[in-house]
Amino acid sequence: MDTTIHEHIEIVEGAGGPKAVIKGHRIRVVNIAVWHEQRRMSPFEIVHEYPTITVADVYAALAYYWDHRIELEIKMAEDDLFVAEVMRQNPGW
Repeated sequence: MDTTIHEHIEIVEGAGGPKAVIKGHRIRVVNIAVWHEQRRMSPFEIVHEYPTITVADVYAALAYYWDHRIELEIKMAEDDLFVAEVMRQNPGW
């Protein structure tokens, strides 16, 4: 991992496998990417909503996302399928 990105991003073990997060936080790289790419939030808007992270954290997360986009999007799709299956098997849950 690039040393600048490494200052801001860490890989942590969690349910469903390892996840890239903002170092010292639970905010995942994929969350930052979704907020920026799909919700059209600027890095400054993201920091305004989550003031415990920095603009540099957001840019590092976006750089990490674009460097690993395919694998992260595959993982997000797998997670969505898992949630849909759990919901199907547990109606009203």
